[in-house]
Amino acid sequence: MPVRSRALPIALTALLFTGACTGSGEGGSEPEEQVAQVTTAAPGERLTLVADEDPVAAAVSASRTFFAVAGVAVLAAEDDRAGMLLGASAAVALGVPLLVGADGNRVEEPVLAELDRLGTTTVLAVGDAAPAPESESESDSPSSSPSEDDVQVIGVPAEPGAVAELLGRDLAGTEPVAEGADVAAVAALDPDDPAALLPQGGGRSDEDGARAADGELPEIEGGEPLASTLVLVTGDPAGLAGTATARAAGARVLVTDGATDPRASEELISTLAEDDAEHVVALGAGFAAEDGLDWKLETAATGTQLPGGGQVLFPGKMMVALYGHPGTGALGVMGEQPVEAAIERARAHAAPYQPLVDATVVPAFEIIATVASAFAGPDGNYSNETDIAEIRPWVEAAGAAGLYVVLDLQPGRTDFVTQAELYRPLLELPYVGLALDPEWRLGPNDVHLVRIGSVAIEEVNAVVAWLADLTRENALPQKLLVLHQFRIDMLPGLERLDMGRDELAILIHADGQGPQGSKQATWQALQGNAPEGVYWGWKNFYDEDVPMLTPEQTIAQVSPLPELVTYQ
Repeated sequence: MPVRSRALPIALTALLFTGACTGSGEGGSEPEEQVAQVTTAAPGERLTLVADEDPVAAAVSASRTFFAVAGVAVLAAEDDRAGMLLGASAAVALGVPLLVGADGNRVEEPVLAELDRLGTTTVLAVGDAAPAPESESESDSPSSSPSEDDVQVIGVPAEPGAVAELLGRDLAGTEPVAEGADVAAVAALDPDDPAALLPQGGGRSDEDGARAADGELPEIEGGEPLASTLVLVTGDPAGLAGTATARAAGARVLVTDGATDPRASEELISTLAEDDAEHVVALGAGFAAEDGLDWKLETAATGTQLPGGGQVLFPGKMMVALYGHPGTGALGVMGEQPVEAAIERARAHAAPYQPLVDATVVPAFEIIATVASAFAGPDGNYSNETDIAEIRPWVEAAGAAGLYVVLDLQPGRTDFVTQAELYRPLLELPYVGLALDPEWRLGPNDVHLVRIGSVAIEEVNAVVAWLADLTRENALPQKLLVLHQFRIDMLPGLERLDMGRDELAILIHADGQGPQGSKQATWQALQGNAPEGVYWGWKNFYDEDVPMLTPEQTIAQVSPLPELVTYQ
C-alpha cells in the first residue's frame, strides 16, 4: 500500500459558494485586476516515466512534468467521481493542472508543495474538494484571517452550470461517462471546446438549477501547448488527474486499454509511426513494471506490424502452418506445390480455425532451411544448408501475402547459432522466426537415425540471446522461436531456459505422431516438464496420425489451446 504524507490544514482565503462576501479595498478603490501566468514545460527526455500508484502523488508528478508555472490550479477530491470528472473538464478548459485532495480544509502536503512550486494564487476547488461554508463566528475569528501571501480558494459544486458560469464560457454540453471509462473520456476532451463530464446516471445537468460560485477567477495567460508531446495512459483511474493535466497542457493522450508494452497496441504503433511526437510520457504505475519500455517504444515507432497486426505474437494470435521444403513433397506438404499454390493451401488450412477461436488466425510456413543428411558432406556436419537464394522467393512471397514464416534448422554436428547466422538476412525481416529441431542435433561422433538427437540448454540459450539481440538491434517486432520436441531428453535442462527476453515468444512444438492416445500422453508429459511462460504448438501428421484431427477436434481435444498448429 502506498504511504501518503500527513494532511495539513490549508491556510487559504476561502471565497465560498455560500456564506461568503467580498468587498472593495481601502478607501473604496477597486483592487487591481491580476493576470495569472501559466507556463507549460516540455519533458526533457524522449521518454519520461510517471509511475506513482497513489492518485494524489500521480497528480502532483503529472503537474511537475507538464507545468513550470500555473497561477491557477484545479483541485478535486479523490473519492468524488463527479468532482473529478467535472474538475477535469474545468482544468482542460482553463489550461491548468488538476490536483487531487481530500477536501477543501485538509489537503496532502505534496499538493501544498506543488501549489507553492507552481506559484499558484487561485485554486478552483470542485465538488467535495470545495471548502465547507464558514459559520459567522469562524469568519470573525482571528485564526481564520489570512496573511497577504495566502492563496484564494474558489469553491464550486460539481454542477456543469456553476462551473461554466465561473469559467465565463459555455462547455460543449454534458457528456455522461460510463463506469470504468473516466480516463478515456478525459483523454478525449478538446481543450478548445471541452464537454462537461458527468458520471452516467449521476451528477447534475445544466438544467438542475446549479448554484453559482461566489468569486471570480483571474484572467489567465495560457502556456504554449505541448503539441509535440504524446502521453500514454493505461486507463487506470489513478491516472485521471494526470490525464487531465496532460490535456490541459496541450499534449495528446492515447489510452492503451491496459497494455503497458507499446508493441501490443496497434493504435499506438500507428500513432507513433505517423506522428511527429518528440517526447513520450508513460503515465501510470503499470509502465514502471514494463522492462525495456524504452526499446519497446522505439520498436513501436517503426510502425512495422506482424501478420495479424501489432508487434507481439501472443496472446491474440494463432498460427496455422504448412511444414516442408521448397520444391519437394518428401519433407512435408508445403513443398508439394509451387509457392503461390502453397500460400493458398496455407490459407485454406487456417480458415476453418478462425470461427473456432477468439484469436486472429494467421497462416504460416515452416520452411526447413537446413536438412539433416545421412552423409557428412564437404563440411562434415551431416546437414545440407539450403542456399538463401533458393529460400528467399518463398519467404518474400509469403510475407507479401500476409503469412508468417519460420525457418527450421536441422544442424547435424554443427551448432544452431552457426547455422542461424547463415540466414541472418532473412531473419532480419519482420515476419520471419526461427525453429530449432534437436532431433537432428548430433554429437561429435553421432550420425542420424542411429539415435535421437538432443541439444544442451546452454546452446539453446545462446540462440535465445543471439536472436533476441538481432531483434532489438534492428527494432523488429517480436520473433517466434520454436523448440521442436517429442521426448523430454531432447531438451535436457529445459527448466533453465532463458525466458527473460521479451524480444522473443518461445514456443515448444510437440511433434509426437501416431495414435491420438500416444500423442496426448506426449503432450501432457512435455507440459509437465516445461518452464512457465512458454507457448505451445501441436502438429497434425497427414500420414502418421491415427487418425489426424480435424480443426474442430484439434480445438476441442488439445488443451491448453496451442498457439501454433502445423501440418506435415
